[in-house]
Amino acid sequence: MILSDRDIEQALDTGRIKITPAPDLATQLGSCSIDLKLGDVFRVFEHSKVPFIDLKPGAATEGFMREIVVKEGEPFVMQPGEFVLAATVETLELPDDLVGRLEGRSSLGRLGIIVHGTASVFDPGWVGRVTMELGNLGRMPIALYPGMRVCSFTFETLTSPSRVPYRQKPGNKYAGQQGPLASRIDRELTRG
Repeated sequence: MILSDRDIEQALDTGRIKITPAPDLATQLGSCSIDLKLGDVFRVFEHSKVPFIDLKPGAATEGFMREIVVKEGEPFVMQPGEFVLAATVETLELPDDLVGRLEGRSSLGRLGIIVHGTASVFDPGWVGRVTMELGNLGRMPIALYPGMRVCSFTFETLTSPSRVPYRQKPGNKYAGQQGPLASRIDRELTRG
């Protein structure tokens, strides 16, 4: 069952869902979702450094990207066809019986900006800043500004609390992240 605006507000009030800094409910709370804001840190691929991304065990995917920090008041300009990782301003913490779903905002989608390619589910027990997979599917560059509402979260109740929430899962790769992290698939492959 998807939480309504009333349920989201109550979950925030009781601390069941934690969002830090606290959202402005007047502008960020929707009928069944809450918007989160774009942070100022982006990870972009270093296209000229390597001829391809190698996913063999032990290949450091972190080295294929560089971090860009956007100065206050300045935009991050996404070129057509570009793919970057970005994080929200807010840190999100979910209880053991709720799933979060990252959704794009229609207003950005209508300009060609997608906020996730595949990673839209945030497991029960998630904690950290949300990483988004931003893509510009349009034909024109688009200026994105840190602090703007960039994505929306909905929340669904599980039938029972998760036995092993994400933050306690052995080998979790992203719990507690404070910025956009590059893929850690290499850690997965080295385990066999």
